[in-house]
Amino acid sequence: MDFLEKAKIRLDHWITHNDHHQEEYRMFVEQLDDAEKKKSADYVREMIALNAKSTECLRKALEALE
Repeated sequence: MDFLEKAKIRLDHWITHNDHHQEEYRMFVEQLDDAEKKKSADYVREMIALNAKSTECLRKALEALE
């Protein structure tokens, strides 16, 4: 397997990994909201947005390898 094939696998893995975490983060925000910890929930929401941006960059990097 050459470097580019390995790079595609790695990027795909990271994308899947990030997507899985996004789901967990959203559930955690709901729990924080239920616990009336709005400020903490807001920080996690901010992190969710940043994570989504990083995943978008990974997707673009994968597309650019094609």
